[in-house]
Formats: sequence, C-alpha cells, structure tokens
Amino acid sequence: MSAAAAHPLADARERLDAIDRQLLELLQARNRIIGEVIAAKIERQLPIFDAEREDAKIARFRTEAAERDLDPDWAEDFLRMVMSSSRARQSRGRFPRPDGRSRCVLLVGGAGAMGALYRRMLERSGHQVRVLDRDDWTRAEALAADIDLAIVSVPIEGTPEVIRRLAPHLPAQAVLADFTSTKRGVLECMLDAHPGPVLSLHPMHGPDAGTLGRQLMLYCDGRDAAAGAWFIEQCRLWGMRTASIAADTHDRVMNQIQGLRHFSTLLHGAFLRHSGLRPDDLLQYSSPVYRMEMAMTARMFAQDPRLYADIVLADAERRQLLLEYLQRQQDFARMVADNDREGFVREFRQIAVFFGDYAERARRESAYLIDRLSERFA
Repeated sequence: MSAAAAHPLADARERLDAIDRQLLELLQARNRIIGEVIAAKIERQLPIFDAEREDAKIARFRTEAAERDLDPDWAEDFLRMVMSSSRARQSRGRFPRPDGRSRCVLLVGGAGAMGALYRRMLERSGHQVRVLDRDDWTRAEALAADIDLAIVSVPIEGTPEVIRRLAPHLPAQAVLADFTSTKRGVLECMLDAHPGPVLSLHPMHGPDAGTLGRQLMLYCDGRDAAAGAWFIEQCRLWGMRTASIAADTHDRVMNQIQGLRHFSTLLHGAFLRHSGLRPDDLLQYSSPVYRMEMAMTARMFAQDPRLYADIVLADAERRQLLLEYLQRQQDFARMVADNDREGFVREFRQIAVFFGDYAERARRESAYLIDRLSERFA
C-alpha cells in the first residue's frame, strides 16, 4: 500500500479532487454557453454588462446558497469572479455597436497606452480607426478627412496646443473630444477651436484595465450633444458605466479624487524612501491593513511620473488646493510638537462627524478587501 493510500484522509481527498474536477468541467461548459451569449449580444446590439441582470442573479444565488447551508457572502464572491471572467472573455472578442453603423475615429496620440486601448475596443466594435501621433502632422489633413470623431489622448500639458493644431483639419460635422482629467479649460479650448460638435471625456481608469466592463466614463457635453451620443452608447455597449457631469463640478471633484490623493501618495512614498527601511523590511512584519496601504502607495511608482505630474499640477486651482493641504499639515505638526493629545482627540472627533455613517460602511468594506488580500497574498 502506498504512503498516499495509507493516509487516513486519502479517500476524502480523492473525492474532493473529483469534485474539483467536476467544478472545472462545469465552468468549461459555462464558457461554451457564454460564447452563445456573446454572439447573441452582438447580433441584438446588447451591452456586455447588464447591471440589473447581474444584481438579480447575485441576489438569487445568495438565497440559494443559504438554503444549502453555504455562506452567502462566499457564494457571492464566487459568482462575481465567474461573471468577471465571463466579461473578460467577452472583452477579448467582438462587440456590438450603436445602430449597427461603423464610424471613422481619429485617435490623436493613439500610439500611447490609453489611445492603444481604445483603438482595440473601437476596432473590435467594427469601427475604422486612424492614428495621428507626434510625427504624423504632415498627414493631419488626410487623416482627418471624413472622420466622425476625433479623440485627443495626449498629456494634459500639451492638450490645448494639440487641439488648436488639429481643429482646422476637422470636418465641420466631426465631433471633437478629449481624454483629459481636467475639463473646464480644455472644454473651452475645444469650443473656441472647433465650430462643430464638442464632447469632453474622462475615462476613470488606467490603460492597464483588463476590461472596460464596470469601468466609469465621465462626460461633459460641449456642443451638439446628439452628435456624440453614439460614442456614449458605445461605451455602454462595452459594459461601461457612464455619467454626465458639468465641467466645473468635474474639476472640483477631481481636485480631491486625483490631485490631492496622488499628492498624498507622493508624500507617503517620499517619506518612506528617506526612512532607511526597504519595502520588504516593512512588509515582512506588516498587518494586512498596512500591506494594502503600501500596495496603494507603491503601485503609483510603477507608472509614468510625467503622467502624475500632469495630474497633480494640472492647473492653478489644483495647485492652490495642495498648498492649503500642506498648510493643514503644519497645523497638525504643531499638535505633534506640543504633544497636544486633547487637540488630537478633538480633531479626530470632528473628522468622524464629517464622515458620518460612511465611516462604518468604509470599515466594513475595507475589512472585506483586507480579508481577500490576506487570503490571496499573505
């Protein structure tokens, strides 16, 4: 008798292995059906991501899991991973397009990472895509001829100049759009430069997004919104969430979401660099919470510093916000220097009031993320 067969758990382990193989076979069968679903969605012009369908399916799956004495939270996690895999598979194939029409799109800066991502998505949806990059301006007039949409996807600092240089070559009916993370100034520049339709876009994801399913596309209407409505619908067919926002509101929100957040991360990384400890020294003894915080800091420094310089130092309003942030830090520095514990507690309580009920919800949500991170990487 082999050592494995003699093990007291050998029979149970063999049965578990058989069930695991059956799970893989069921997932394989599910993938075959997903292929049929993809074909039907393309034929009927249906979006990749159907929020109502997924929400209903998850609620039913949780109920059925509980009826089988299984943890509903675990069951939901499992189903979400399976559905995410399905969306990723759909994202590698063809996509439906609005009203079945093929459009011609010019991507200015299309050789960059974000431009390349949207070029793939547009081409998989059956659209014709042309690319104008920094060495192509002698062909700008030919590349812009008869296009339906031009998207400027270049660093923020150079966007206004590119818009003014491109606009004279655009057909009157073509939609001029951008992918920048600031809106007010860029939108005004496009409206001044191009008399035709204008649409300002902000994809709320990076170029390394595995799939556009569930990603968010913000947009600000500039002029003749109906002319660019097909692209917003195309985003929905890719499975994206879309939201209209006023340019002023967008910039105020992004000053916090992007400018301040990335600047705080920069400060954290800079301080760690001067601490004399390496990342591995910290991670070896860190809790799951700190490991997650370290990951969110370090991931920024695996990317292009010029991109983050453009985002953090985007305009005078954002830079002023960061100066106010640094001034607030000075207030806390005095609290530390004076060992002002009462002041610390007072500030803590006031901030807790500001966050209100969201603080408890954030605690639960972050606990979920921490548990999954610990399970996967600890």
